[in-house]
Amino acid sequence: MPINQDQFRAIVSGRRLDARAHVARRLLSAAALGYGIAVRIRNGLYSAGWLPAHRAGVPVISVGNLTAGGTGKTPLVAWLANYLRSRNLRVAILTRGYKARETQGTTRPATDEPAELAAMCPEAPVVIDPDRVAGATEAVRNHGAQVLLLDDGFQHRRLARDLDILTIDATLPFGYGKLLPAGLLREPLAGVARAHAVVLTRCDQVTDDERLRIEERLRQINDKLVVATSVHAPVSAAVEQGNDIDLQELRNKRVFGFCGIGNPEAFFDTLRRLGCVLVGSHGFDDHYHYTNRCLREVHEKAKQCGAELVVTTQKDWTKIVPLPRPAREPRLACLTIQLQLRQGAAEFTALIDRALSGKMQCL
Repeated sequence: MPINQDQFRAIVSGRRLDARAHVARRLLSAAALGYGIAVRIRNGLYSAGWLPAHRAGVPVISVGNLTAGGTGKTPLVAWLANYLRSRNLRVAILTRGYKARETQGTTRPATDEPAELAAMCPEAPVVIDPDRVAGATEAVRNHGAQVLLLDDGFQHRRLARDLDILTIDATLPFGYGKLLPAGLLREPLAGVARAHAVVLTRCDQVTDDERLRIEERLRQINDKLVVATSVHAPVSAAVEQGNDIDLQELRNKRVFGFCGIGNPEAFFDTLRRLGCVLVGSHGFDDHYHYTNRCLREVHEKAKQCGAELVVTTQKDWTKIVPLPRPAREPRLACLTIQLQLRQGAAEFTALIDRALSGKMQCL
């Protein structure tokens, strides 16, 4: 029987202690051994130069992560696109379009992260192609890109990059310390040695001591690493069939939250921090494709909880917009967030400028 995201995390985190979960962990650990061998061999071949990395002809900045699930890559890619645009550079975003329903090469994505990126970065073409080298050629040839942002690119080493940036969610930094499928790590923590910078996300949801412990562990692996901290700061709530809601108006409002992202609890915690009274919530699997039926079910659950508003994420909103929604109360809203850098911001931007210096005339 297939299990959902919450059930999987309950098993790999060790929260489930029943006999079935114990057996499942043993089986997943065995599978992780084979996965780990394959990952190490592949990384070794690239590091030794036996597998070639192709140059795009323009600078490439990769944003990726070590763990499966939401770490905040999309807000960082949007931040980088806006930063580079402020430097008068033509930027294109390359994405594989995981679970998107559009054809490759398009710059008008309709679902999931590509659509979210297109909405957050309207002046940067979003090129969807699982072949990152082909996507880079498309971006340079047809869109005149001077800099490429490689979304979810840390493990996609076939396209050479000038700067490797990792996003690490401070609330779940190391994926339970185990490789997929026994944990959430896409590759061993030693992969941090390849990175030039790490942006710790959701730092407002952990203590300073917890954040410092994460930084210390990262620097034990890579003492040259530039580390910046960040938060996902809510900026507005867009409401259909009405005016936008000021964030202050959300305080003490009875809210039902739902989302289909890698770390749903982080989103629900954000609503609580805004002062919402979270009367109910539902987390769908990451990259969930919504239907009319599930939206009706969410609406009914919200009504039963006495919610005044149903709130979801930008990523989910892009998939919901084409679907008919209940016209009656409670209304549906999208919480808009922006990544804000905190500690290490100056060092981080200086690293970007150094990576591009000598390659761009305007820097």
